[in-house]
Order: sequence, then C-alpha cells, then structure tokens
Amino acid sequence: MKAFYILLFTALLSISCNSVKRTQKFVSQGNYDEAIELATKKLQKDKGAKEYDAHVRLLEEAFLKAKDEDTRHIAFLKKENSPAGAKEIYYTYLDLQARQDLIRPLLPLYSNEMGRNANFVFSDYSNDLLAAKDAYVKSLYQEAIVYMQRDTKHDFRSAFNVLCELDEVQPNYKDVFQLKEDAHFQGTDFVFVTLNNHTGQFIPFRLEQDLLDFNTYGLNDFWTEYHSKRENGINYDLGVDLNFQTIQISPERISDKQYNRKQRIQDGFDYRRDRGGNIVRDSLGNPIKIEKFIDVSATVYITNQQKAVFVGGTVVYKDLNKRQQLNSFPLSSEFVFENAFAKYRGDERALTAEDRRLLSNYYIPFPNNEQMVFDAGTDIKERFKQILQDNSL
Repeated sequence: MKAFYILLFTALLSISCNSVKRTQKFVSQGNYDEAIELATKKLQKDKGAKEYDAHVRLLEEAFLKAKDEDTRHIAFLKKENSPAGAKEIYYTYLDLQARQDLIRPLLPLYSNEMGRNANFVFSDYSNDLLAAKDAYVKSLYQEAIVYMQRDTKHDFRSAFNVLCELDEVQPNYKDVFQLKEDAHFQGTDFVFVTLNNHTGQFIPFRLEQDLLDFNTYGLNDFWTEYHSKRENGINYDLGVDLNFQTIQISPERISDKQYNRKQRIQDGFDYRRDRGGNIVRDSLGNPIKIEKFIDVSATVYITNQQKAVFVGGTVVYKDLNKRQQLNSFPLSSEFVFENAFAKYRGDERALTAEDRRLLSNYYIPFPNNEQMVFDAGTDIKERFKQILQDNSL
C-alpha cells in the first residue's frame, strides 16, 4: 500500500508539473489565451495545490502580454482606418473584456513565491466596445450597399451574407431587414419551365400538373427557384423547355397459346406378392409395399394481354437574357402493360408450378391511352428531375 501511495503521489506531481510546463510553453510561443485558459482552470480546482504559485505567476505574465499585444494591435488598426479593421477592432475588444471576465472571479490571487497578490490591471472597455461595435456595424452596412450597387447576382449574394453578419451583431439596424429581402430577391436565379406538346396527341392534364409541380421535386434552394407560371416583376434568367416530341401507343394485343402437360406421378401403392399370389413380408413380418405410378395429362390455355406506350422528347436549357440555347438532353420512357392468366382441361396434377400461379390470375381490362401516357409520365418525371438536379445552377 505504501508503494501504491508513493506511485500515486508521483503521478499527480508529474501531471502538475506537466500542466505548468504546458502553460510556460504557451506563454513562450505567444499563445497567451491558451496559457490563460489552462492557468485559470488549474487555479479554479485547488488553490492549495503545489503548482498554484507557478500558475499565478504565469497567469499574470500571460495576461499582461496579451493585453499589451491587443492594445498595440488596436492602435495600429485605428491608424490604418480600413473597413476590414473595424471588425478586428471590435472582436479584439471583446477578447480583452472576456479575459478580464475569466480572471475576475479568481481574485485575489496571492503568490508566496512573489510575496504579493498578482497584479491584474483591469480596464473599462464598455465605451470602447460600443464605439467599436458602431464602427463595425457601419462598415458592414456600407460594404453591403457597395455590393448591391454593383448590381450582379454574385454581388447581391455577397451583400446578403454581409447583412446577415450585421444582423447578428446589431439586430434591427436601420433598414437591414428590407435590404436583406431585396438582396435575396435580386441574387436569386429564377428558372422558367415550360411543357411543350409537339406530338399531335393528347397529354393528360394531371400529368402536366404533376410534371410542373416543383414542390415535389425538392429542387428549390435558397438561391434558385423554378416556376411554371410567369410572375410579374421577375426577370427569368434561365428557361427550361420540356418538349414532348413523340407518343407511340401500341394496339391492345391478346395472344392465346396451348400447352400439353404430362407427368408421371405416384398414385397409391400395392403389396409385393410371390408367385402364389401371397403378400411378401419383411423380416419383422410387415407387408412390403410397392409404390404405384400413373401417367396424367392436361391441356393448358395461357392468355397474354399486352399494351405499350413510348414517350420521347428533349429537355432544352436556354439563356433567356441572351436568347440562345445552352444545352439539350434526350428524354424518353416506355411503359408496358402486361397480364397473363390460364385455364386448363384434364388432370390438374399434370400442371407445373407456373401453370398453377397463372390459374389464380384473371382477365384485366386494358388501361386507356390517357392512363398509359400518365403511367409513362411517372418515369418521365424521375428522369426530368435527375436532369434538373445534374444541371442545377
């Protein structure tokens, strides 16, 4: 047990020394905030710990150097007086304030080694923070205005991001809400989609509605909207034409085929007999049985129903501002209606497993042409969706 406690004490001492060395390393490397964070964690745990004095001394050193570095950096940024510097000044003041708030609850921190309380000179940054925040917000506002004045979609999107940043720092500032709405609208790509029937045949209205219901496609994102109807006040940049060019519907076909089935099957049993007609028995005295087989046959009449539709077309992308075609993609789908059922004459035991399955089927009325086109349109919609996804802006 004595050896165990010695090992435990040695391990704890090693951990304590390591934490001091880590803090010293952070300070020597100029990573003052990491040093402050580590030192405060150690001081919060146990003020009577052996490494307490070392962490107090290192915390004082790190705080002094961090404050001096940030103060000099702020002075330089103020002289530079750049819009980008306004953000850095604001967040540097927040860092200065946060450091003081982290250390303040630990005070006073007395060091036996130094023979005094650690010296932390705290400053009131409230006025500086307010001034820096005001300058930062104004610089963001001006940056957003400059972007919006450039009048390109890319710049409107940049303006929107800047205004969102401004809104986080200072909610409800001036007309930021309206500017965000304008930037989002002006930065959005509006895509106008039309369905054109060049087949000379009827396309079901519900299929048109389904194909142009973009809420079911999941394609709209924050900067892209697909419309099937033009809206006033919107400049559509991109056009997508869904062109139906051919619809081929086959006639209803019914074909009958006849198949003869033959099977040799077991049909009961008989007893083995000797030449005298007596039943032969085994060593235990049981009669010896012999399986009986017979040949059975049946005629199967299988009826097949079939009707098919082929729908073909193209998806054409157009630049509506320049009035020129950008790309074209083929689009086609085939839907086949099939049904088979069977009847038989003869011995059912001669039928195959597939024959038996078809016996449970029955004649189904053929779908009309409108339904066939609509069924093919379900696949067309998935293919159309894939083309739109693959060529999203």
